[in-house]
Amino acid sequence: MDLQLEGKRALVTGSTAGIGYAVAESLATEGAEVIINGRSKESVEAQVNQLKEDTGNQSISGVAADFSKKEEVSKLMEEVPDVDILINNVGIFNEVDFEDITDEEWFEMFEVNVMSGVRLSRHYLPKMMDKNEGRIIFISSESGLNIPTEMVHYGMSKTAQLSISRGLARLTKGTKVTVNSVLPGPTESRGVDNMLDEQVKQTGKSRDEIEEGFFKEVRPTSLIQRFAKVDEVANLVTYVASPLSSATNGAALRVDGGVANYIV
Repeated sequence: MDLQLEGKRALVTGSTAGIGYAVAESLATEGAEVIINGRSKESVEAQVNQLKEDTGNQSISGVAADFSKKEEVSKLMEEVPDVDILINNVGIFNEVDFEDITDEEWFEMFEVNVMSGVRLSRHYLPKMMDKNEGRIIFISSESGLNIPTEMVHYGMSKTAQLSISRGLARLTKGTKVTVNSVLPGPTESRGVDNMLDEQVKQTGKSRDEIEEGFFKEVRPTSLIQRFAKVDEVANLVTYVASPLSSATNGAALRVDGGVANYIV
């Protein structure tokens, strides 16, 4: 199937690893001009070269920006003034008991996970509306619906993304611009890998035992009973970014392995 992405310009935030890199790779494979992003210039340059090698697409560039720093986000928008596709993927998470989450951690979670997408959308949406074409996709999470007790602040940020995405979609009424959210479930991303490695060290259990216990105790409603692959998430994101998804707008699209145990 031709997703009609040839020559489309896409910015994918937080894309030097994990879901972000998989999305960038998928878009590049479809012929899109892809701009990746990470916090350090060195990591961005390395992944630009890797992505070119992996896809054969030479229309790939990168911009370093730390989304916890407003001035760096402003610089990114200056360097990338216009895009056809915006993937708001950058995000952080950490497991902390609710009573131990500091004010600083709450604000950092909001700054990176929520305000990153707000600032970029505020910049790019009017341009998309002017040309009557464009896609904005927020990479939210099933945690935005099924708030995790081990990281309430993360769930808050993901629910906020759903609100922003839906609100922006309503602003596109009658146009060819769409705004949607994609909600991954537990996924084998770099952050999850690090978390599992740490638990292996702390408990002495094998990685397989940790994963089995996670789905038995923490995400028992998962229907696939495993971590999703980043490519499985990227496949859905790439379709939603394409012109073929023109009737999908204002949606919260789940690729969560059935974790959310209700119809939405």
